[in-house]
Amino acid sequence: MAEQRRETCGAEEALMTRIGQAVVLHRGGDREEARHRLAGLWAETADDGTALFHRCTIAHYLADTQDDPVDELAWDRRALATADALSGEGAGSDGHASAVRALYPSLHLNLAADHVRLRDAPAARRELSLARGKADVLEHDAYGRGVRDAVERLEVRLAALERAR
Repeated sequence: MAEQRRETCGAEEALMTRIGQAVVLHRGGDREEARHRLAGLWAETADDGTALFHRCTIAHYLADTQDDPVDELAWDRRALATADALSGEGAGSDGHASAVRALYPSLHLNLAADHVRLRDAPAARRELSLARGKADVLEHDAYGRGVRDAVERLEVRLAALERAR
């Protein structure tokens, strides 16, 4: 039993490392390679019911590598759907419950940004409201401040979009 737990932890750490490497590639400007690697990880984890948290993370980052805003929206929706699937019994059983809750504001923020890019102000407003409503779970650390600040910046962009109409 302990050996199986070690193997599972090792596989999980390896997967997180590979996700992190793809994110570093993206942040370093290699969007295409990051997209390719993340898509491979998405396919690789398709049949692994225990990898839902990782699939949420993969979809969340894969959205950012898309060239087409419609594709980005689709991946952000996949990330949210995966988080929703996790928010039930699965999140509590694998120790990812608080991480999933902390992801929701960012997931909704990304969806709002997608809708702003697509010039769908009402949908952007709904998602931004959801991001704000779920931000109370965020810590008062760099991540939490970053998400809250991004919500404020997007609010300004959305107001400008609405005024331009």
